[in-house]
Amino acid sequence: MGWHGETLVGFDLETTGTEPLEARIVTAAVVEVRGGEAVVRRDWLADPGIRIPAQASAIHGISNERAMAEGRPVREVADELAGTLVGYWTRGVPVVAYNAAFDLTLLSAELRRHGLPGLSERLGGAPIGPVVDPYTIDRAVDRYRRGKRNLEAVCAEYGVVLDGAHQAAADALAAVLVACAIAERHASVAALTPGELHERQVGWYAQWAADFQSFLRRKGTPDAVIDPAWPLREPAPAVG
Repeated sequence: MGWHGETLVGFDLETTGTEPLEARIVTAAVVEVRGGEAVVRRDWLADPGIRIPAQASAIHGISNERAMAEGRPVREVADELAGTLVGYWTRGVPVVAYNAAFDLTLLSAELRRHGLPGLSERLGGAPIGPVVDPYTIDRAVDRYRRGKRNLEAVCAEYGVVLDGAHQAAADALAAVLVACAIAERHASVAALTPGELHERQVGWYAQWAADFQSFLRRKGTPDAVIDPAWPLREPAPAVG
């Protein structure tokens, strides 16, 4: 049994938008999984400090009124969430996030926005990880499969039941179960250590970004740029 038989921690955010350097946290969940079962779960509801667009509320079900009435200040939520993830990494436990480059970049941006220590800073300057991203892994090991690659579609592909899509805890648990299912199907993935898998994903994501950028430029968007950084994007340096 490889890494997928050990303790894993699912992580998911539901947010105000789709741009990770600009969107804000609305809900978050961390789910510790052992033997395919959730054994520890933590949930957060934040007041993001800005209005939640109607299209975002329609996806995750959190209204502005509820966030303002029941949510904690997003600064507190981001700080606790970062501390929780770093605690797992310090123990060597992999954090599993579907499309990790979105969730971790958004969390990092929230920390920066509120003047809080970043993820790497909390690790004494060490790189974050290990991170397991089923989205990145699935694209690498089954590159030519047609169809969508969102969490619902990939759950269906690997026979994972997703009960409550776009609820942070449900998505976090599903991400772990999908990661394990991919490892069960692909022995080459299961054989890697978490650290080795993390490094492979850095390369896989960069290759996908280069290929997708080339595709967009061929299709009429000559200035398209896809950031190859994984699992964390950094903002462009200020000019002037």
